[in-house]
Amino acid sequence: MNNINKKHEDLRSIGLVVFGILLNLVCGKVVSLLNLPFYFDCIGTIAAAITGGFMPGVLVGFFTNILSGITDYTNLYYGVLNVLIALVTAYFSQQHYFKKFTWKMIIPVISFVLIGGGIGSVITWGLYGNTMGDELASSLAGKIYTNVVQDAFWAQMYAGLIMDLPDKLISTILAFLIYKAYPKKFKPQRDSFHLASFSKRGISLSGKIIICVTMIFGVAAAVVTYVSFRQFRDTLVNSEAQYATDTAKFAASMIDGDMVDEYLERKDSAEGYFRIKRYYGLILNSSDRIQYLYVYQIQEDGCHIVFDIDTPDTPGSETGEVIPFDESFDPYIEDLLAGREIDPIITDDTYGWLLSSYVPVYDSNNRCKCYVCVDVSMPNITDVERTFTFRITTLLMGFFITILTLSVYLAKRFIVTPVNNLAKVAGEFAYTDDEARKETLDSIKDLEIKTGDEIEHLYNAMAKTTRDTVDYINQSQRKNEAISTFQSGMINVMADLVESRDQSTGEHIKNTSSYVEIICEELIKEGKFSDILDEEFKNNIVSSAPMHDIGKIKVSDTILNKPGKFEPWEYEIMKTHAEEGAKIIRTVKKTVENEELKENYLGEAENMAHYHHEKWNGKGYPCGLKGEEIPLSARIMAVADVFDALVAVRVYKPAMPFEKAVSIIKEGSGDHFDPDVVEAFVNAEEKIRAVTEKLH
Repeated sequence: MNNINKKHEDLRSIGLVVFGILLNLVCGKVVSLLNLPFYFDCIGTIAAAITGGFMPGVLVGFFTNILSGITDYTNLYYGVLNVLIALVTAYFSQQHYFKKFTWKMIIPVISFVLIGGGIGSVITWGLYGNTMGDELASSLAGKIYTNVVQDAFWAQMYAGLIMDLPDKLISTILAFLIYKAYPKKFKPQRDSFHLASFSKRGISLSGKIIICVTMIFGVAAAVVTYVSFRQFRDTLVNSEAQYATDTAKFAASMIDGDMVDEYLERKDSAEGYFRIKRYYGLILNSSDRIQYLYVYQIQEDGCHIVFDIDTPDTPGSETGEVIPFDESFDPYIEDLLAGREIDPIITDDTYGWLLSSYVPVYDSNNRCKCYVCVDVSMPNITDVERTFTFRITTLLMGFFITILTLSVYLAKRFIVTPVNNLAKVAGEFAYTDDEARKETLDSIKDLEIKTGDEIEHLYNAMAKTTRDTVDYINQSQRKNEAISTFQSGMINVMADLVESRDQSTGEHIKNTSSYVEIICEELIKEGKFSDILDEEFKNNIVSSAPMHDIGKIKVSDTILNKPGKFEPWEYEIMKTHAEEGAKIIRTVKKTVENEELKENYLGEAENMAHYHHEKWNGKGYPCGLKGEEIPLSARIMAVADVFDALVAVRVYKPAMPFEKAVSIIKEGSGDHFDPDVVEAFVNAEEKIRAVTEKLH
C-alpha cells in the first residue's frame, strides 16, 4: 500500500512540475507578444514551490530556463534566479507565509525582487558590461544614468529593482491564487526538509550528504571552470595571435625589402613611402582589434623606426628614430638581430599589455631587413575572458543548486527517511505482551521499504530478526509460564505438606498471601517505601508468602497439633520453626543459579520465614530485631500472619470477630507492628473484610 501511495505521490509531483514549467513558458511568451513591461517567467515556479515544496519548485525553475534557452541561449544564464526564487518560496511556505493572503506575503515579494532585480542586474552587468541591460530595463536605466547616478552599473541595478517590484508582486499574487485553486487531489504532499541539522552527536546524514555533494561538485566545477577557462584563453590567444600574424604578413607583403634602407635614409621622399604608410593606416583603422602597426629594423643599438602609424591616442614615432629595447624583449633580441622568425609574444611594458606578432621582411639576397609588427591589445582579450568566466560560473550555480536540492531530496527519500523509520521503529520496540509484540511486527511490515539496494536488505534483515526475536520471546514466555506454574505448584505442595501436619492452621498459609497483597497495594498507593516497594517486590513476596511457615515441617506433630496451651519448653521448640524455615530456603538457594531469582524471590521468602515473628519493639524472635532492622517483607507478613491467626478457627480457640481482630492490630501499631504497615492495613479494611469473609 505504501508503494502505491508513493507512486501516486510521484505522479502528482511530476504533474505539478510539468504544469509549472508550461505556466512559466506561456506567461513569458504572452507578455513578450503583448509587449508588456513585465517578465512573468516565475509564476509557475512560485506556485509549484508553495504547493509542492523545494523539489518541484527547483525543477520548475531550472527546466524553465533550460527550455527557454533553446530559442534564446542567454536565458540559461538567468536560470539561477528561478532556482533561488524556488528555494526562497519553499522556505517561506514552510514558515506558513502563504497559508492565507496577508501582509506577511510582502516579505517573500521583497526577497524575490532582491533576487530578480538585484542579482539579475549583477548577472546582466557580468554578461553585457555597461550596456544598460536588456531592452525592458534599458530605457529606465538610461534615464537613471542621465538624471540620477552617472554609473552604468548602479543605474542598471536601480532600474532592475524598480522594474522587478510590480512584476514579482503580481507574479506572487497570481501564484498564490493558482495554489489555492489547484485541485486538491492533484496536490502532492509538500516536502519539508532541512538542508542540514546538527546535534551533540555530530552532523546529520543529510548534512553529510550535502557536504559531500558540495565538495564533489565544488571540486568538479573548479576543475571544469579552470580547464574551460584555460582552453578558452588559449584558443582566444591563439586566434588573436593568428589574426595579428596574418595582418602582419599582409602588411609585410607591401614592403620591398630592397627599399628598407632607402626608407630609413630618405624617409618620406623615398619612392612608395607615402603609399605604404597610407595603406598601413587603412589596415590599422580597419579593426578595433589592432592597437598598433609599425615596422622596425632591429640593430644592436635598438629598434630603428621604418614606419610607425599614428593612432588617435598615440602619435607614431618619426622614421629613423631609435627606440631602446624594452626588458621584455631580452629573450628575443638574439633571434631578432639574426633575422629569424619568432612566435607571437605577450608583453606588458611601456606601451601596455600587448600581444605582438613580428613578421620579417627579406631583401632579394634573402637577408632580413626589418620586421612588420602588429599589436593586439590584451585588455580586450581580458574582457572576453571575464565575460566567459562569469557565464560559466552563472550556469554552474544554477546547476549546482538544482543538483544539491535533488541530491538532498533523493537522499532523504531513499536513504534518510527509510533509515530514520527503521531507527524509530527499532527505538519503539515493545515486547511486554502479545499485543505490543504484534504491533511491533505490524509497524515494521507497514514500512514496506522497497529501495532495491542495501537499505532494503537492511530492512528485510531487521524484519526477519524481529520476527525471530518475537517468536523466541513467545516461546520463552510459554516456558517461563510453565516454570512459574511449576514453581507455584511446588510452593503450594510444600505448603500443603505443612498444612497436612498442622490441623490448627488449615488455610492459614494461603490466606496470608491475600492479606500481604492487599497491604502491598495500599502501601504502593500511598507512596510508602517507594525506594523498595514496587510491583516486582510485591509479586515476589506475594508469591513466596506461602513459605513463611515452611519451618514447621521440622516441628513434631505432637507440639504442632496440641489443642491446649504450650508448655514453656514446647513453645521454645515451636519458635524454632522460624530459623528452620530460613535454613530450608537457604538450602534451596544454593541449588539455584539465577541470581535474580535467588536474591529477589527466594531472598524475600527467606526474610519472611526467618523474621515474621520479630516485633517492632525488638521483643520478638528469633533474633530480637527492632524497627526497620526487620526486613519490610517480614513486617508486612507479621501483620497478615497475626490477623489471620486471630480471625481463623484454631483447635484451641474459636474465630475472633473481624472488628476485634482489627482492633488488636491497631493496638499493636508501634509496639508489635510497623505503624506504616498497620496504617495501610486499616486503610484497606474493606478489602481485608471482603477477603476474610470469603476465606473464612
